[in-house]
Amino acid sequence: MQLKAIQEALNVFGKYVVQQSRSNLSKGRKNASKNLYNSINYKIENNNGELSILFDMEDYGEFQDKGVKGTKSNYIENSQSPYTYKSKGGKRGLKGMPPPKAFDKWIVRKGLKDIRDKQGRFLPRKTLQFLIAKSVFEKGIKASMFFTTPFERAYQRLPDELRDKYILDIERELDNYGNKN
Repeated sequence: MQLKAIQEALNVFGKYVVQQSRSNLSKGRKNASKNLYNSINYKIENNNGELSILFDMEDYGEFQDKGVKGTKSNYIENSQSPYTYKSKGGKRGLKGMPPPKAFDKWIVRKGLKDIRDKQGRFLPRKTLQFLIAKSVFEKGIKASMFFTTPFERAYQRLPDELRDKYILDIERELDNYGNKN
């Protein structure tokens, strides 16, 4: 059986989630390099007549979406994030501090390369990288829900829409069957 209407509904669902997720990244100012923005996509797989939709993005996208608990504090009380920074890693734990070098390009994009200390001296970029990495390690990453919110919003509308599309597909199949005989 061809499931064109269901595939169409899943395409609408996927396009909406991707577009809204990208929009949320931009509005939330989490789009500095555009790597995460450009990596968000979906595909529909047909496995012996069973359709499924798969979303994909950069690995760190899930940390930006759900947040990461810091070693000393959290941005949100009672954070629901499954991720946490730990000095030794472990289940759902991110082992150790983020690498300071990972913040180098981010520092330049955000215009933070000319930060001064209390005496008015410029901080070396490596020092700034380390201080930012240490802060993220201790405070964590605030959950942005850039992906989760549009996914849940679209998912709430999906069941009725899918049921209607499934009925449409069955009617088409019955019409095609009737026309063949």
